Amino acid sequence: MAGAIIENMSTKKLVIVGVILLLFQAFSFMVGGLIAPSPTTAVHYLATKCVDTDKHHQSTKWFMPWGPNQCDKIRDFDEAMAKKIEANNIVFAVHIPLPNKEMSPWFQFMLVILQFDIAFKMYNQIEDGALATINVGLAYRDDTLSEWTEMAHSIEQRKLSCNFTTTKTYENEGRYYECDLLPFMELGNVAHKYYLLNIRLPVSERKKINMGIGEIKDIRLVGIHQNGGFTKVWFAMKTFLTPSILIIMVWYWRRITLMTRPPVLLEKVIFALGLCMTFINIPVEWFSVGFNWTWMLLFGDIRQGIFYAMLLSFWIIFCGEHLMDQMERNHFSNYWKQVGPIVFGSFCLFIFDMCERGVQLKNPFYSIWASDVGTELAMAFIIVAGICACLYFLFLCFMVFQVFRNISGKRSSLPAMSKARRLHYEGLIFRFKFLMLVTLTCAAMTVIFFIISQVNEGHWHWGDYTVQVNSAFFTGIYGMWNLYVFAIMFLYAPSHKRYGDEQSSVTFYLSFQQTKA
Repeated sequence: MAGAIIENMSTKKLVIVGVILLLFQAFSFMVGGLIAPSPTTAVHYLATKCVDTDKHHQSTKWFMPWGPNQCDKIRDFDEAMAKKIEANNIVFAVHIPLPNKEMSPWFQFMLVILQFDIAFKMYNQIEDGALATINVGLAYRDDTLSEWTEMAHSIEQRKLSCNFTTTKTYENEGRYYECDLLPFMELGNVAHKYYLLNIRLPVSERKKINMGIGEIKDIRLVGIHQNGGFTKVWFAMKTFLTPSILIIMVWYWRRITLMTRPPVLLEKVIFALGLCMTFINIPVEWFSVGFNWTWMLLFGDIRQGIFYAMLLSFWIIFCGEHLMDQMERNHFSNYWKQVGPIVFGSFCLFIFDMCERGVQLKNPFYSIWASDVGTELAMAFIIVAGICACLYFLFLCFMVFQVFRNISGKRSSLPAMSKARRLHYEGLIFRFKFLMLVTLTCAAMTVIFFIISQVNEGHWHWGDYTVQVNSAFFTGIYGMWNLYVFAIMFLYAPSHKRYGDEQSSVTFYLSFQQTKA
């Protein structure tokens, strides 16, 4: 009988392959831990208060906080009151990056978080459910001499969530509220060297705009972008791994086509997994360094979502095809109850992503977290996604347990075999159990990575609950996926020893069942 390579390869060669893969896995962690810097950098900015002397408030006029063409500035609002400067004539200006620095396409994305410094006043307290109306404009340029070009303009609302920790008395006037960070802006790429934000807080008693928001003293921003050094390491990994998976995938399918029988379900699913791994590996991000592709962040999320769906579906089918008590196999319809929820969940992830990052392609200041309904939906989605990921892992553990239990039940037929034959199948049982344990380990790491990624997506909205992830975790998990897919395609490729055998198998199950004939 011609089985898969996992069945027919000698133990010595399998050990060598395993050690090589383990070394590559260790190397992928070391690349992130020793070579790559941290994935992201956070830079703090304090907005400069500029005075707009133009009565018409031209939107084409940009206010620079520093430099040769800097604006007329005031230190604080007490100075503004002394000079009889109205709140509508004050523009908060922020230049990104800081002086004598440049932004780079290697930064990949830019997330900006906003925080108000609000002083407590007995006569001007923050009302419950207060909304801050923000008139904001974003401009860019690529050298210090050219004019600013408008990139986006919007009027946004952000709900203030502030807490005054001491007693509200006249003695405590001037103390600051503790306010939550607010989502402000997200760019899908960083194609320009310099960015300028002009922020206005228009006040209108008649329209009740920016009333009851307290006495705002300052506006602080936190700019978060991917480190250029990490980006280069990440791109290098993708560039190296793409041909590796592509070559093993072509080699695997060539062996499948040399068989005289048609491919079985497991072989097709393994090939589909290789395709998805190749799709997420292709380093199209290289083009984002030279082109202003604002959709790259969304495209990356879609690619990762497709891979997640394929990987989770593969594990279900992989375990299901090895369940020896199943009489009907090699039919995808047998798995619709398990795969269906995975596909539905992936589709929900796509809709959720489109609701925010899809809109941000047109308006970078939009955030699903800006409204109460959006915040509740986003928080609920993250929590439900984490719970579903844990439930999936528990279900996968249950399937593996069933497989192991069935193997234990079949071992009773081994003593009736000859010694050589018995040792052969005992070796197959060990190999198969070891591979299933590796699969469970990979699944556990994937679930942990998914949950941490979801928490990090919204960690600015979780208060003090922040998860710090270093580069080694990212590169290690990414390397683990590639090595696992590589190993599955290699081990489950048909053995070259007996091509064309109509009764050849690709699973330990089939080979073991033939021992009972």
